[in-house]
Amino acid sequence: MKRNLWIPRILSIIFILFLSLFALNIFGTDVSLFKQLGGFFINLLPSIFFIAVLIVFWKNPTYCGLGFIIIAVSFTFFFETYTNLISFILISFLPAFIGFLFLIYRKTTQSKS
Repeated sequence: MKRNLWIPRILSIIFILFLSLFALNIFGTDVSLFKQLGGFFINLLPSIFFIAVLIVFWKNPTYCGLGFIIIAVSFTFFFETYTNLISFILISFLPAFIGFLFLIYRKTTQSKS
């Protein structure tokens, strides 16, 4: 069933929106607007990576799932989320889980068509 692919797609959009909320914390600081906008876009980079993977591989769930898993593993080491369980679950585990959902639902859609 192709509608099963919408589950990881919707979860990935929700995760991207959740990750983008962290970029808003820069606007409460006492720096210039130019520096705030720069910090905002720098903090949006992780969301931009996920958006790029989702858009480029929207019709190919295998590559989308692998892309999410690769980004999740790289975030684990780059952001050192392995040092804190909560940050690991939110920043590394969720995109890996979504990536595995893409791979699982890819199998079910290919076997039924």
